[in-house]
Amino acid sequence: MKNDIKLFALKPDEDLGGKVAEQLGIALAELEERSFEDGEHKLRALEGVNGKDVYVIHSLYGDLNHSVNDKVVRLIFLLGSLKDAGAKRVTAIIPYLAYARKDRKTKSRDPLNTHYLARMLESVGTDRVLTVDVHNLQAYQNAFRCKNEHLEAQRLFAVYLETKQQRGPVAIMSPDAGGVKRASAFRGLMQEKTGQKIPLIFMEKERSRGEVSGEALVGEVAGRNVIIFDDMISTGTTLSRAAAACKKAGAKSVKAVATHGLFVNTAGELLSAPEIEELIICNTIPPFRLQNTEVSRKLKVLDISPLLADAIQTLSEGGELEMM
Repeated sequence: MKNDIKLFALKPDEDLGGKVAEQLGIALAELEERSFEDGEHKLRALEGVNGKDVYVIHSLYGDLNHSVNDKVVRLIFLLGSLKDAGAKRVTAIIPYLAYARKDRKTKSRDPLNTHYLARMLESVGTDRVLTVDVHNLQAYQNAFRCKNEHLEAQRLFAVYLETKQQRGPVAIMSPDAGGVKRASAFRGLMQEKTGQKIPLIFMEKERSRGEVSGEALVGEVAGRNVIIFDDMISTGTTLSRAAAACKKAGAKSVKAVATHGLFVNTAGELLSAPEIEELIICNTIPPFRLQNTEVSRKLKVLDISPLLADAIQTLSEGGELEMM
């Protein structure tokens, strides 16, 4: 079966792709990537893919060399070329899915960016899309007509936190009401791991024209080791506010857990505040924006490659991925 698999990773994801390939016991397939002076791109597989089960790893986030839109275009061009070259099946593995936060209309004439991105990926013949901890699972599943898969990093976090268990009672916190369902699932997992009853708390949050407000905590944190759980960290505003509110209310310690670390704008400065003892993320996005900052000293990055490798192995053998 391994001879039928081809695994590609675009340049920003070669490190993650190499780790996944190693887990699978195969070599990462070779790829030509060129950017022209006018900003156009060319991507070409340097190995035959005719009749192969092909997987492409590419996380859609802006970095120092390419914007999110550049990465979307590059991925679409590569996926289309692989289908044209006779690939039996092409799966786009997108650990961090861009535009997933704009998944519904909240104002008149609002765009549905998640749907539009899905249509673009499907237009070049993508057979399946796989992502990790998408912002809104229901919206993601409804947006795609092609097969779609979803992985969760909760067990990675639970195993890590179990090894770092501190003395005293624990509380799991969602930094806003919208993430309560996600945090509740993680609480259930942590209760299984620790054997203790863990309360779920959340914080009031309102956002209008980019401004965040609301300070009320729902639940008791005094004397507890609080674990703030979310799917992503962008500017760090929501997380830093939640951590400060917990400490003010008497929390013994505060750790923050999120799958995707974007860390844009002043995130490095906000998250360096002493209220947050440890910051735990996955390598779906390299934390390049935190290099040479105070935050890097309390940052722990967990490797998502075993999760991706297991998923590829299961799908290549015709199996189904289990829902959490």
